[in-house]
Amino acid sequence: MMVFEILHPRTGEALEALGLIPEFLSNDNPAPAKEQLDKNYQHGGGWWPMEGFKMCPDHSLVYPGDPPYKPIAQAWLRDELIVIYPYSWVAIIQPDKSFEVARMD
Repeated sequence: MMVFEILHPRTGEALEALGLIPEFLSNDNPAPAKEQLDKNYQHGGGWWPMEGFKMCPDHSLVYPGDPPYKPIAQAWLRDELIVIYPYSWVAIIQPDKSFEVARMD
């Protein structure tokens, strides 16, 4: 199980937002985050990235017409940064700053 750094000022809300996601990821599994989340979140539909998001330097997400989504929690899986946001959005950020975002509710 991954240990996430809580970034949100209300720890209870942050832990609720994490849900089971920490249990879906393991450094002992050599697969990348995307594959681990897809395999372990099958009851919720797997990992289905959504296009259109922009990533800010502080890792806030912006989607056209919405206010910015600030990170709630984050964890490193080797060289990938997994960031949790409000409304069940999850981003996987690669070392080259490319990223995918999917909803995992």
